[in-house]
Amino acid sequence: MLRVAMVCRMVPEKREEYLALHRAVWPGVEQTLREGNIRNFSIFVRGDVLFGYYEYVGDDLAADDAKMAADPVTQEWWARTGPCQVPFDDDGSEPNWQIMTEAWHLD
Repeated sequence: MLRVAMVCRMVPEKREEYLALHRAVWPGVEQTLREGNIRNFSIFVRGDVLFGYYEYVGDDLAADDAKMAADPVTQEWWARTGPCQVPFDDDGSEPNWQIMTEAWHLD
């Protein structure tokens, strides 16, 4: 299993829109995540900072990511949520969510 943590910020004017979408995540989005071997996915918020965590239980994250990215429901979800987010770092080169490096883990 691979643990993935990521961080980004919300566009302040779109905060409520983003949170409303996540209060009622579309079933197709959840299904695609499960089919992509994503488990235990959580998003936490503090102010305008978003912290995401999930566990990947598959064998080929790049292939599963590509399948999820090709899914029309997921594409529509990203079209709605993407404009609500910006990278955590002002000079961030990753789109919105930036992957964090694990420093420690207690099993």
